[in-house]
Amino acid sequence: MLQSTGHYHSTINHLIFEDKKMSQTNTQPDFVGLRGILWPIHSFELKKFLPMGFMMLCILFNYTILRDIKDVLVVLAPAGGAETISFLKLYGVTPSAILFMVVFVKLANALSRENLFYAIIVPFLVFFAAFAFVIYPNKEALHMSLETIKSLQAAYPTFHWVIPVVGNWSFSLFYILAELWGSVVLSMLFWQFANQITKVYEAKRFYGLFGMIGNFGLMLSGSLIFFCSQFAKAMEATTVDKSAAFSFNLKLQMTMVAVAGLLTIGIYWWMQRNVLTDPRLYEVGQESGGKKKKPKLSLSESFKYIVSSPYLGLIAVIVLAYGVSINLVEGVWKGQIRIRFPNENDYAAFMGQFSFSTGLTTVILMLIGNNILRRLSWFGAAIITPIMVLVTSFVFFGFILYGNAYNPFTELTTPFMTTTIVMAAVMIGMVQNILSKATKYSLFDSTKQMAYIPLDPELKTKGQAAVEVIGGRAGKSGGAFIQSTLLMAVGGGATLASLAPILGGVVVVIVVLWCLSVAGLSKKFEDLTKK
Repeated sequence: MLQSTGHYHSTINHLIFEDKKMSQTNTQPDFVGLRGILWPIHSFELKKFLPMGFMMLCILFNYTILRDIKDVLVVLAPAGGAETISFLKLYGVTPSAILFMVVFVKLANALSRENLFYAIIVPFLVFFAAFAFVIYPNKEALHMSLETIKSLQAAYPTFHWVIPVVGNWSFSLFYILAELWGSVVLSMLFWQFANQITKVYEAKRFYGLFGMIGNFGLMLSGSLIFFCSQFAKAMEATTVDKSAAFSFNLKLQMTMVAVAGLLTIGIYWWMQRNVLTDPRLYEVGQESGGKKKKPKLSLSESFKYIVSSPYLGLIAVIVLAYGVSINLVEGVWKGQIRIRFPNENDYAAFMGQFSFSTGLTTVILMLIGNNILRRLSWFGAAIITPIMVLVTSFVFFGFILYGNAYNPFTELTTPFMTTTIVMAAVMIGMVQNILSKATKYSLFDSTKQMAYIPLDPELKTKGQAAVEVIGGRAGKSGGAFIQSTLLMAVGGGATLASLAPILGGVVVVIVVLWCLSVAGLSKKFEDLTKK
């Protein structure tokens, strides 16, 4: 009886709190003019909003450095290439994501949310630091020799691109963990925390700006990557050899990753003690809507719960579609970058410029996107990203097909207007990636995360983890499966550029399915929000 009475009073207090909070929010004047466009945040909300924005900046800062370095390592590895990425994603990243999911669910049942955050993020930082200062300087002793890799490739042509993945195993491990950083720390840990402490009416104002602030991390990291790579390149002109110069570059960048990671942990620790204890900003149990919490489920029960939810299924399709489509385009594009920039520091410098441009474009689109989230329906905001991917991919693959007609992609000197064919392909691909990623960060991520908010705690936590980690990785591995299967079927040293007609057609089909899923999810989201 006492427990029932306590639960009743708890529910009533929750409803009174929500009514007061909604009343306060509704009675406050609407944001108008530039304030409404640039900064629709109430003063009392800054205590919650700013730390979350800076946390996202640090996470994206690391994500950008890790993303660029992992490509440099595997694409320019001995006997490697952009084609190895598809095998890494399919046979390395996806099994690792599934293994991580098993570990995560076990830890989620054993640890508090705060300790779970620390237990997940710290091992990443330890490995990245160890790679730069211990593993990479001793890579010759740890890896297969170039002669061994080439002899195995000649003996087993079907596995031409698999052998460098195994032979350069530490680079492959770095690639896998760098990929998981984006899915685990950004897509899961950060956004689960944001969804835990943010209401729907706050999310429409907060989430777009989170991304805008966070993408200053891309601009900052892109600039630092370029600076470190140029400095290392200058070292090559002295007595320092190329490998030692890149090793120094790697140490600089992994030190920055460790610092940004520790800042992320510090912000999260501070918010646990200063934001989640402030009743103006967070009420204990608000994520469950005042409902009685459901018991924790086992691993098998959690997956059955997820599979039985059509709503989560539609979110998974959207995540899969983005991963497959962008992966198919990036594979071809990175192959052209390798031809144009065969030096590690030059490759890293170019990726730094690419990251800076992506961050700048994203910040601009964030200003537009945040107002789109506030003024348009969920469907209107969510459909923009697949349309952007479709249009830009059509232009890029069209140019690749034009280049293939003249078979110029093995010759840097083939002219095209005022540059070479390869450089033109690199620049067109860069524009495609910048626009696709900018709309992804400004609209896709925000609308996707908003879709989780009306769900109950079990689907929010374990369901979101499954969709983001397994679904996100399966999206990229789906594209990797298509690429790797075609490469193995052709055999030998076949390149992704030669497969452009098939890959371009697959992208069109995938994006159409993406648009249909957005339409279906929109109806369900509106119904849940009303309820």
